[in-house]
Amino acid sequence: MIISRTPYRISFFGGGTDYHTWYQTHGAAVLSTTINHYCYLQCRLLPPFFEHKSRIVWSKVEEVASHADIKHPAVKAVLDYLNINQGVEISHQGDLPARSGLGSSSAFTVGLLNTLYALRGMISSKRELACEAIHIERDILKENVGVQDQIATAYGGLNKIIVSANGNFEVTPLVLSNNRVSELHNHLLLFFTGVSRTASDIAGDKIQSIPKKTEELHQIREMVDTAADILTSNQNITAFGELLHHTWMLKRQISSKISSDFIDNIYQRARDAGAIGGKLLGAGGGGFMLFFVKPEDKPKVCDALDDLLLVPFEFENSGSQIVFYDRTQYSQMAMTRRDYVHLRKQEIEEVEPLSRARLTKLLAVE
Repeated sequence: MIISRTPYRISFFGGGTDYHTWYQTHGAAVLSTTINHYCYLQCRLLPPFFEHKSRIVWSKVEEVASHADIKHPAVKAVLDYLNINQGVEISHQGDLPARSGLGSSSAFTVGLLNTLYALRGMISSKRELACEAIHIERDILKENVGVQDQIATAYGGLNKIIVSANGNFEVTPLVLSNNRVSELHNHLLLFFTGVSRTASDIAGDKIQSIPKKTEELHQIREMVDTAADILTSNQNITAFGELLHHTWMLKRQISSKISSDFIDNIYQRARDAGAIGGKLLGAGGGGFMLFFVKPEDKPKVCDALDDLLLVPFEFENSGSQIVFYDRTQYSQMAMTRRDYVHLRKQEIEEVEPLSRARLTKLLAVE
């Protein structure tokens, strides 16, 4: 039995620059943190006592005779990608709703890769998990996704993520004192709007808008550096909240699908009650909203938004982890590195540099 735990993320600045249609020309930057709400995945080889070959438990329960019959797209893609033919039982539990702007889809893919590699007796680095999750979601599943969620949920922590035009990326943790971290946390409120949406649909509209929104996206990119400077300096932290307001005003101009009258009403009520800034998390359309509020004004903002669910959270720094590992019954699943190389070499030249770098490293044989 293997159990993985992968955190959800809050993206503060830079969202939208991490789509390949933008960063392949201009590069990208994102400032984000992971929080102590998680995607859990439990996996084992399914004992051969059942009529079905594999069992997948998510919002549905699938009992299938063949992996080709699996309906969950990420599960089917990862099993095929890793060439896993044995019967498996995979069960998913999430602390927060899916399709809500906290990177839940990527947390699922990252966590599933981590779990199935562990089931096979292999350890993947955080970089490897991020790169393969990007490859699966974008190249195999053809989702309209950026690259920040896979990186953030794999690595964990409060980071500045820089993506180069060739797809390579750097993850730089922000080094803050405990007092500064507490100060930031004490100014944040997270609310669930009650609306879930499919991020890929909204992201597709955003991607089409990118060529017309060059000025806005350049400003969004620059705010990442400004925000990092605010946090790592002695500046009044309210400047961070004012910058959040500015980035939300820019972000909502990129696509008409990002916000709505419903979201605008929530945002205005929070501002009227004292919120300095805030933003809708994720691609847009619904999900979670983050607000930056002085501690003394939090009760007023909570009262103004008493129709929404307030979600307490803490920052976390661990990223995707294997939290339970018992491989005593899974020796039949083991695969030598040389066998794995033989299976994967033909795929190396078919993927972009971001994935190719990870796969090349993985396939290196001593």
